[in-house]
Amino acid sequence: MTTAAGTPSFLSRNWFWLLMAVFGVYVILPFLAPVFMALGWDGAGRVIYFIYSFLCHQLPQRSYFLFGQHFTYPLAQIRQEAGIADPNNLLALRRFIGNPEMGWKVAWSDRMISLYTSIPLFALLWYPLRRRLKALPWWGFILLILPMALDGTTHFIGDLSGIGQGFRDTNLWLAALTKNVFSPTFYAGDAWGSFNSIMRLLTGALFGLGIVWFGFPYLKQSLSGE
Repeated sequence: MTTAAGTPSFLSRNWFWLLMAVFGVYVILPFLAPVFMALGWDGAGRVIYFIYSFLCHQLPQRSYFLFGQHFTYPLAQIRQEAGIADPNNLLALRRFIGNPEMGWKVAWSDRMISLYTSIPLFALLWYPLRRRLKALPWWGFILLILPMALDGTTHFIGDLSGIGQGFRDTNLWLAALTKNVFSPTFYAGDAWGSFNSIMRLLTGALFGLGIVWFGFPYLKQSLSGE
């Protein structure tokens, strides 16, 4: 992309950093929601929660909490703190953003944090190698996004049995495969360090890697003409 005089345009010279700036705002805002709530700026915090609720389920048992006693909380404790009597009340779970004792949840689930924060991180690694690193072929991209598709789909199917009651909550299949070699907290639930939390972090990061490695070379070619 060049000007009429043949010199590179502002966009072609700076597309990467402009994209990083826009993406940086997009990534940082969910973390500002708990910051604003902790500062007492409830209106600003709730606006962020509302906007990002269209982009993420925001289930608190699969979210990180800031400024509280713990980083993550079990589903049973969240239901008790939120006063949720109906175990299948998904909307009530989504609406629970925390309290001063527990802290305030980030406006993204752990999977979304892994996915969207990994994109700018991998992009910054890709940028100095952009002229030497070939674009990822389409089959490589599919291999990198497939784990998240499988993990997310199995979570969705498991949740059809009820939140906290599906096969991906107990992971009895994994306990049987590994002969219960790990602690019970590794197999069950969504807390930090559990199998479910590790899989969401890992598959989200692989997806982010795929987006950068596959998509950014095409962005470079179309926007900068390199």
